[in-house]
Amino acid sequence: MPDDKTDDQESPGLDLSAEIVNDEAVLKSSTPAVADDVLPESLYLIPVPQRPFFPGQVQPVGMDIEEWGGTIKEVMESSNGVVGLAYVDPGQLGGSEPDPKHFPEIGCVVRLHRPPMVAENPGQFLAQGVRRFRIVRWLNDKPPYRVQVEYPRSQGDRESDDVKAYAMAVLQAVKELLPLNPMYSEELRHYIANFNPNQPSLLADFSAALTTAKGDQLQEILETLPLQSRMQKVLGLLGKEKEVAELRGKITEQVNEKVSDQQREFFLREQMKVIQKELGISKDDRTSDAERFEERLEALVLPDAVRERIDDELQKLSVLEPGSPEYGVTRNYLDWATQVPWGLTSEDNLDLKHAATVLDADHDGLDDVKDRILEFLAVGSFKGEIAGSILLLVGPPGVGKTSIGRSVASALGREFYRFSLGGMRDEAEIKGHRRTYIGAMPGKFVQALKEVKVANPVIMLDEIDKIGASFRGDPASALLEVLDPEQNSEFLDHYLDLRVDLSQVLFICTANQLDTIPGPLLDRMETLRLAGYVAEEKLAIARNHLWPKQLERHGLEIDQLKINDPALKYVIESYCREAGVRNLEKQLSRIMRKAIVEFVKDRGKGRRKTAKAAKSIAEKRRIGKRDIEDLLGKPLFQREKPQRGIGVATGLAWTAMGGATLPVESSRVHTLNRGFKLTGRLGDVMRESADIAYSFIVSHLKDYRCDPDFFDTSMVHLHVPEGATPKDGPSAGITIATALVSLARKERIRRPLAMTGELTLTGQVLPVGGIREKVIAARRAKIMELILPHANRRDFEELPDYLREGINVHFARTFRDVFETVFEDHRRDKPLH
Repeated sequence: MPDDKTDDQESPGLDLSAEIVNDEAVLKSSTPAVADDVLPESLYLIPVPQRPFFPGQVQPVGMDIEEWGGTIKEVMESSNGVVGLAYVDPGQLGGSEPDPKHFPEIGCVVRLHRPPMVAENPGQFLAQGVRRFRIVRWLNDKPPYRVQVEYPRSQGDRESDDVKAYAMAVLQAVKELLPLNPMYSEELRHYIANFNPNQPSLLADFSAALTTAKGDQLQEILETLPLQSRMQKVLGLLGKEKEVAELRGKITEQVNEKVSDQQREFFLREQMKVIQKELGISKDDRTSDAERFEERLEALVLPDAVRERIDDELQKLSVLEPGSPEYGVTRNYLDWATQVPWGLTSEDNLDLKHAATVLDADHDGLDDVKDRILEFLAVGSFKGEIAGSILLLVGPPGVGKTSIGRSVASALGREFYRFSLGGMRDEAEIKGHRRTYIGAMPGKFVQALKEVKVANPVIMLDEIDKIGASFRGDPASALLEVLDPEQNSEFLDHYLDLRVDLSQVLFICTANQLDTIPGPLLDRMETLRLAGYVAEEKLAIARNHLWPKQLERHGLEIDQLKINDPALKYVIESYCREAGVRNLEKQLSRIMRKAIVEFVKDRGKGRRKTAKAAKSIAEKRRIGKRDIEDLLGKPLFQREKPQRGIGVATGLAWTAMGGATLPVESSRVHTLNRGFKLTGRLGDVMRESADIAYSFIVSHLKDYRCDPDFFDTSMVHLHVPEGATPKDGPSAGITIATALVSLARKERIRRPLAMTGELTLTGQVLPVGGIREKVIAARRAKIMELILPHANRRDFEELPDYLREGINVHFARTFRDVFETVFEDHRRDKPLH
């Protein structure tokens, strides 16, 4: 080998990797690199996976002692104590053992210090980079790897001006980089300050190891022997490193600005607390919390058990450290417990005249519901307190159930709180969470009492028929305790774990139907039905409530936009036939929006106007019946005419949206064979009613003067129109039977007539529900003659006078009474008994 020395053989420098080694003993005791004549011609080889090793580096090297312990042992037994390190990319191995094709041609020979066999950390040894080596031939391609090597020298004149210029450029780049990265230690700064310009090769290796470049990029530096080319590549790496360091510095500076503002505010607040405490004008958090809770308790009338529990919690709070988790749990508990209005009630206004005035002012119609509420208030006035009853308002959407609850609270002078039970599936919403859980809270009722600040509010539970159940429990069952006057005086909330008196709360629940409410829960409530509104009631509601409300909402004055009664009635009959008035309110709002657009267009005249200016110049306008179609489009409903014809009868049905007329059609399809077909999306109960009616009529054809053989050879098809709407229930029994009799007699019903009632196989007519809704549906369809079950006479007579006025009702005990009313002219106008 050549024996002239290059700068590759100079004394080793410091660790240039991300992890800096500062071990003076190693650096002082390490001798200069072994001379060329003692560097062995063959080396044991160990792969390094992260980044290549450079000459001049002193760095810990991690390794698998089980895999490479044999190689290290062989090295330590040799006299030279050196080993070759070669970079091998782990991504190329795919989990397999490296073979010669994975090793690069050039690596770095290192001297071992603190070998793993004697070091404190068995999987690590300290390596001191000596020189580059090039693999000439493989002596053993299985672990322990052994190769024959040569030691190439750096190419180029290190004394040339070009090399020195590159060296100074690299040195300047390193100096610019050092202030940007706090990871570089003071030893590196010392090395740069004492740099020898006659060491360009070591400087290039030093600078490359200083960067965070990828392993393959550093390997390229290691394999570049010409000094000038190596320094060019190192300058490129240093430039990228500087850009990354500057970007990292900017990000850190932005983060530090935000953090420093928060820290400054925190320190100032802490200093202020200490100063105030020293001056005696402030207290620590624990003392101030305790005093605040005690101050709240002074205004409350606590039961003995509650007082004892709160005192215990206050005592616990006084010994806990404010920074402990238990302190936060106890503080939150006391915060809730001291905000429950224990013993605080508002005074009830039991003046019935005042209550009647409030209910009449807020609602038109619903006289029977108002009377029942006044009865309820009268009992409370007689007793001197309102307690013990839970009201359930049942009716279609938009009939005013929620607004009635608000009116009751206003009439009594009580606080009002409303929450919806629709879709609630967690029992803890009612009973509260156990306080041991993170984020635990009391139930809705304790939250309501905290918000209203009195123990006797009006609490409205909306949509009680839509409550659900899940793996979290059954909220409906949890409500049983709340809505039971015999139990709710000692309602137990799981979070407070205290008995809360809910007996003074007036609960008002709302529902669209009763079918989905559990029986035990329904049994605890008193049901008031809101059947819906007839056209006259809707007209009054629109005139007195909805129209003024929409004028105010749209920023219009009363005299700016007016609508006459024929127009309102046309909107009601042609666009809003549902039981409630919610859609009517939407249509009135739509009318106002259209009118405002016309105001702005008419008065704008191309000039830019503000909303305020457009309002001020709006002309007065009156909307009549002929304007409605221009504003709302073509009518959604045409005037209904009762269907007439052979085999057609009109029934009355109850739905969750209110009452409805239900035409039933029957037809003889052919006479080839006997059969009975049903269509119209009928439910199971209604199909059974149709089968009963068919069986009854077939077996009594002679009694109703029909052809006894009519059904023997007839395929009969019975259809209930509007097949997309599900229909179910037994109340169409007499309607279906009447349609079949009409078909068999080949005689149509000669006048508008509607009927409802359940039919049995013996011809009995049984009572049905929803009489109010059905009467309203008949009036809406202009049918003023009805047949009802005799057992429903009381229900009809209890209806308000304005609903019964002008209606001719026949009460039937058997289907014979129905038949004689429909088909016998001499009995047509005479009510049956």
